[in-house]
Amino acid sequence: MTFLYPALAFAIGACIAIQAPVNNQLALSLGGGPLMAALVSFLVGSAFLLAIALFGGGLPAAVAALPRQPLWKLSGGLLGAAYLLGSVFLVPRIGLAGLLALVIAGQIACSLTIDHFGLLGLLERKITLARAIGAGLVMGGVLVMLYGDRLISTLRG
Repeated sequence: MTFLYPALAFAIGACIAIQAPVNNQLALSLGGGPLMAALVSFLVGSAFLLAIALFGGGLPAAVAALPRQPLWKLSGGLLGAAYLLGSVFLVPRIGLAGLLALVIAGQIACSLTIDHFGLLGLLERKITLARAIGAGLVMGGVLVMLYGDRLISTLRG
């Protein structure tokens, strides 16, 4: 794996961290709550992607192939909308770090399962001891982030 791929993944993670508070501010400004902010965000993103697709080529072939796709392959948009709507709703309630810690924990648990069984057309990558320990460390870190201060306060009495 080249250095570029981890750096790109890190940058995408930073974008996700910025996205939730930006959309929360949009929700407050629009007065329509999380739903309107998610809708506007998706419309802006869709317009951006359409512009790129128009100039990048391949759009007519993709549109022609669309009716032959099983519905589950179109669920990515619904999953993205659920994430966006949920993050706009949750970020003012549990904070950005809490939201993203729990999102990452959910992603790791789900991705380990998908990899282990080779689901959704991915290569099978079995859960090894090292991967399980790594996931456990991340999950432990999430618990410390969410409940560590409360635990320390309780222990101090």
